[in-house]
This record gives sequence, structure tokens and C-alpha cells, in this order.
Amino acid sequence: MATPTKPNNVNGVDLPYYVPDQSKFPIVASFGLWLMVYGLGSTLNDVKADTSATVSTWTAFIGFFILGSVLYNWFATQIRENHAGMAGPQLKRSYVLGMYWFIFSEVMFFSAFFGALFYVRNLSVPWLGGEGDKGVSNMLWEGFQGTWPVISNPNPELFENPEQSMAWPGFSGMAHYLPLWNTILLLSSSVTVHIAHTALKNQNRKQLTIWLGLTVLLGIVFLFLQAEEYAEAYGELGLTLDSGIYGSTFFLLTGFHGFHVTLGAFMLAVMWFRVLKGHFKPEDHFGFEAASWYWHFVDVVWVGLFCFVYLL
Repeated sequence: MATPTKPNNVNGVDLPYYVPDQSKFPIVASFGLWLMVYGLGSTLNDVKADTSATVSTWTAFIGFFILGSVLYNWFATQIRENHAGMAGPQLKRSYVLGMYWFIFSEVMFFSAFFGALFYVRNLSVPWLGGEGDKGVSNMLWEGFQGTWPVISNPNPELFENPEQSMAWPGFSGMAHYLPLWNTILLLSSSVTVHIAHTALKNQNRKQLTIWLGLTVLLGIVFLFLQAEEYAEAYGELGLTLDSGIYGSTFFLLTGFHGFHVTLGAFMLAVMWFRVLKGHFKPEDHFGFEAASWYWHFVDVVWVGLFCFVYLL
């Protein structure tokens, strides 16, 4: 990567838009992502077939390592370029637009899953129960009723039968309060990251470090509690990915959200380490701002999940 001899803005005049040299990062990242997805998909199929998933699991880990290494070096390059003065106003505007489109794509991603949940709960399941003009009763088994969640199964060979749903509050055990606690944690983390952002604008590095670190900690606690919830769902309630449409929609929605929480917590942790190194200025801190936008988005998605998956 070439080192500039002067910044992109001199005496208030924008210099030509900085175009970086050709990079191998995109193709290597794509290869790592392919390995990770292929390995995870193969692992799930091997587990369902009761065969060894060792090779598939290692493939997923290798892909994750490659992707993580590329992202680390890619972002480090962007940070060096910004500190060297390469990122002029025009380039920084493109960063903002890029983050807008990224979050929009995530909105559409979760909209598809929420749409699938709506379709299943309000259309296809009632139809299978004989309701409406498209109703076809007893298509699945004799006596099937189109109620949500679908947890009754007279033929366990079709799929594993969950004993209870994850509706809150409606099940016993430790997991009873976990959805509520996780909601409180994420809503609190939105407040703490906002306080950290305000401290950054006010050049209060001590408050910035404390409140941003607390945000990362809240995200980690959320993931720990979600793991506890999954353990109880699998071990106590019999709810798994194989538990029909209810198990599939529950784990896809909450699982993908958990992955996004992991990503968001990692992004904020990187921002926290950068704060410790003295990075960011009140007038130049879009890396931190972008991570906080993403975290607020993750929190909003969880509120939707809590309402439509656990309460309704």
C-alpha cells in the first residue's frame, strides 16, 4: 500500500479521491467465508446422519480463521490509511454510505425471517388445520390442530417432539426468566454505548473507556445467557432444530441474532482496544460510530424477537 506524501485536504481544498492499490483481501475473504459456510453446513448434516463431523468442523474453523485474519489485516490497513491522511472527506462519506447500505441489508435479512414466521403462524399452519378457503385438514396427521406453537406430535418418527414452547412466561426451569433478562441487558447496553459516544464527543477518555467496556461486557453476558437457554431447550424441553417448524423458526431467528450480537460485541471490543491506544477524536471517529449504529440495530431486532417469538 502506497504511503501518501500529503493529506487529502489542503487548506480546505479536497484532493482527488484516494484509490487504494489492488488487494487480495476480497478474494481471500470470500474463500474463507466459503470454507466456513461449507464446514458448518456439512457439520449439521453429519450430526443429523450420526456420522463423524470432525473434518467438517475443522473446515469451518479454518474458514473462520482465514476470514478473521483477513478482516483484521483489512481493517488495520484502513486504520493506517486514515491516520496517514489518505481518507479525505469524500472517502469518509463513502464509508458512511457503505454502513447505511450494510445495515439496510441486515434489515432485509431479518425481515425475511420475520416474514417467514408471520407466514407460518398466520397462514400455512391455519390452512393445514382446515381454516379458510385454502384449508386442508388432516394433511399432516389425524386430529392436527392449526395452533401456534406446533408442539403436539403423535408420531415422533416424523420429528422430535418438544414438550413445551419457549413462550415467556410459560415454561419452567432456569430458562423461565432468561428472555426478559436478555432484553434488559441489551436495552441497557444501548444506553451504555450512547453514554460512551457522548463521552467521546466531550473528550472524556475515562468515561469513554468505562462505558464502552461495560457495553462489551453486557454483550458477552447476553451470549452466555442465550447459551444457557439453548442448553435447557435441548436438554429439558426437547426443543431442537429437528422439532418441526417451531424449532426451525425459533433457532434460526434467535441463532442468527446471537451471531449478530457476537459480531457486534467483537466490533465494540476492537473499538475499546483502539480507545486504549488513544484512537478517535471528537471530529473523527466514524469507526466507533459505525459500530454503535450496528449495536443499536442488533438491540432493535432483539426487541422484535422478544415480542414476536417469546410473547405473542
